[in-house]
Amino acid sequence: MAELAKKFGTPRRTLLLEGGAAVTAAVPLEVADDPCVVVLSATGLLARFPAPSIDPERSVPSAQPSPDRAAHDIVAAAVSATARGTIGAVTSAGRMIRLSVLEIPSLPPNDSAPSLAGGHPVTEFVTLERGETVLALANLDVPDAGVALGTATGVVKRVVPDYPANRDEFELITLKDDDRVVGAVQLSGDDAELVFITSDAQLLRFAAASVRPQGRPAGGMAGIRLDAGTSVIWFGALGPDAQPGIRPDADNVVVTVAGRAGALPGASAASVKVTPFAEYPPKGRATGGVRCQRFLKGEDRLVTAWAGPGPALGATEAGVPVDLSGMQGRRDGSGTPLTRQLAHVGSAFRPR
Repeated sequence: MAELAKKFGTPRRTLLLEGGAAVTAAVPLEVADDPCVVVLSATGLLARFPAPSIDPERSVPSAQPSPDRAAHDIVAAAVSATARGTIGAVTSAGRMIRLSVLEIPSLPPNDSAPSLAGGHPVTEFVTLERGETVLALANLDVPDAGVALGTATGVVKRVVPDYPANRDEFELITLKDDDRVVGAVQLSGDDAELVFITSDAQLLRFAAASVRPQGRPAGGMAGIRLDAGTSVIWFGALGPDAQPGIRPDADNVVVTVAGRAGALPGASAASVKVTPFAEYPPKGRATGGVRCQRFLKGEDRLVTAWAGPGPALGATEAGVPVDLSGMQGRRDGSGTPLTRQLAHVGSAFRPR
């Protein structure tokens, strides 16, 4: 045995210690519960960034976004959280699905605005039904922050945050058979305005305080009055208490894209218009909106709309940037013809 050990033996790789000696791990075994921001891109990529490492001044795009910016950097939803916290994904079916932040890939900071192209598809973390999409994110560790929902038929609802702790998914609203949620946002208070934009180019803004919070089984209340044959295409909220995790910006804008009903994306003429949000007067809940775009020949409806902090960013279905500079117009004016397909509109990553 001694001869074999001498011939075939190898040096020991472990260090033998006395029984009473303390053992120190080379790396910490517990992940620190550091603050972070979880971001969902417009093309469905999910990622988290360490909050302290982001320079807010560098994360805000210039008035004319660079044409060589990375794809997928349009934010669809974002929320402040911690590394060991829990967030919820709000879907178009009115469901909330729990997610562990620790399971979401953490992207390293860089010297410029963080790129979302390194995220993973949100469908890797949640199971969706056919036609169901993720619309918003919410921090479930904030006890007083509820979610505001807007549906295609003009219903609005603020949900009381009494989320069941023993369920991984649950309903936030009772929807009618022909209805769906088109937008959602987490609110930390009443200092926000809720915004509806409809397919017939009407925009309605009203105070969130005018909507009484309801329990999860409730079906909501009238948000905007719709004409026959029209529907809501975008819903959201603007203001200091809207979208925790994203810095509010006084320079809010409205982007509307007009096209023709029934046409395939990119197959017909379309026009886009960017207008300051301040030009749209507020009105009461359950009323009609004000016109936000005049249709040109060959256009009969809005196909895309968005409101939020400017400057607005645009992208194709694949995430390729579309330049929206020079697309400014009057509140009720017509848009500028598009030279390429525009599928996504939003803002850049701008954490608090």
